Amino acid sequence: MSERLVVIGGDAAGMSAASQARRLKTPGELEIVAFERGHFTSYSACGIPYWVGGDVEERDELIARTPEEHRARDIDLRMRTEVTEVDVPGQRVRTRDLESGTEAWTGFDKLVVATGARPLRPPLPGIDAPGVHGVQTLDDGQALLDSLERTQGRRAVVVGAGYIGVEMAEALLNRGYEVTVLNRGEQPMATLDPDMGRLVHRVMDGLGIRTIGSSAVTKILTGEDGRVRAVATEDAEYPADVVVLGMGVVPETTLARAAGLPLGTYGGLLTDLAMRVRGHENIWAGGDCVEVLDLVSGRERHIALGTHANKHGQVIGSNVGGGYATFPGVVGTAVSKVCDLEIARTGLREKDAREVGLRYVTVTIESTSRAGYYPGAAPMTVKMLAERRTGRLLGVQIVGREGAGKRVDIAAVALTAGMTVERMTALDLGYAPPFSPVWDPVLVAARKAVAAVRAAG
Repeated sequence: MSERLVVIGGDAAGMSAASQARRLKTPGELEIVAFERGHFTSYSACGIPYWVGGDVEERDELIARTPEEHRARDIDLRMRTEVTEVDVPGQRVRTRDLESGTEAWTGFDKLVVATGARPLRPPLPGIDAPGVHGVQTLDDGQALLDSLERTQGRRAVVVGAGYIGVEMAEALLNRGYEVTVLNRGEQPMATLDPDMGRLVHRVMDGLGIRTIGSSAVTKILTGEDGRVRAVATEDAEYPADVVVLGMGVVPETTLARAAGLPLGTYGGLLTDLAMRVRGHENIWAGGDCVEVLDLVSGRERHIALGTHANKHGQVIGSNVGGGYATFPGVVGTAVSKVCDLEIARTGLREKDAREVGLRYVTVTIESTSRAGYYPGAAPMTVKMLAERRTGRLLGVQIVGREGAGKRVDIAAVALTAGMTVERMTALDLGYAPPFSPVWDPVLVAARKAVAAVRAAG
């Protein structure tokens, strides 16, 4: 008799796992049943700001594989079906059809939990008023676009200045809105050190995006029609015809917690290198609902990125399908932009290094994306952290114009390899005046870091 694999979640990790398992096992060997409570599968949530902003014209361009395409591969994908309970000892899940309300139990031999993350939505007065939007799913993006078409005014407030916040600020600016960003922290992009975040702040203000730091939202104010009219902080009110929430996400592990599955410091599921849930031979988990090993700090952390989710799915599918694969961990690489400013980071911030007890040095350099004499050379700032005693690279942050952001990949590879900044200076990187100065900006920072390590003894 064939085994049954049940997958909870129809986006990146879940459907990557299902697809990879199907490549390795025939329907006669492995029945695959997947449940998705939304309307879409296998789509790019990271692309939603660019769809809202008009860079991507059609919603369906963000969809990698439709439910029909998954079903054509012998995956029994059941849409608009929510898993409401996981019975671990009984090896079954309870589901509810969101259209009919019908409930049922489905047994499993193997289970994949890929429930993703949920956006932070604090219980503030007015938070659920019409005109207040999150941007976690394609449904959210469509609701926001519909709201923008109905709204008469052109004032937008974005709450939060992380990746989603700054990307949505750009999208609304492109739509012709007057944009204010309210941020709890002093500087935007808390994934950067404050000195680098200050560079982002300066550019956002220059673009016409009003960015207010140290401004915790206390309530959403509504008009007589019940629709949002302003966002209030302790010190001021900011008029708004539309509000977008970009305060980050947390692992969606409500089901896992109720089922008694192991969770970490950040509330994410804990797995081994094979993405198997710790202590459970027949349960795997991946994507935004898990915590992963940070290869630099040696600690578990939660990072919600589609790149990781797809890799998790491939690893899970390989192991479920009878093969063997592992996910060793991450170094925390991310890249984003606001208009023509590129923002990238990998590894540890100063705050992270202090929290894990590392002594470090930092250097910051200014350089250009191309040879200074070549047309189009654009400025960039590179900050580098290195361990004080060993010179081991700990982290890199880059803020600059065209050609800056993807340079962070050099540092990501060096971090993964455990390289010192001295070894980095010998990296054989590509050079030609249209692409780089003779000394690439990352290597200039590495040379300066070597000197700082030596000076620190």
